[in-house]
Amino acid sequence: MPREIVDTEKFVEISKDAIECRMKVIGDNEVKFKLRTNKYLYTLKVEKKKAEEIKSKIKCSVVEIK
Repeated sequence: MPREIVDTEKFVEISKDAIECRMKVIGDNEVKFKLRTNKYLYTLKVEKKKAEEIKSKIKCSVVEIK
């Protein structure tokens, strides 16, 4: 089961141990990040404005899904 995180700083911290991060645009104003670690799949939903800032902070490879 995936775990949803609402704190962006915690999400970025977990990305240090992650294998991959997937970024998916949902609708007109929302982006969903999926962070895969060995044990869990973490998700984070943010507005499009904050997405680029978070994407630059993530410390693993980011794959954009259309």
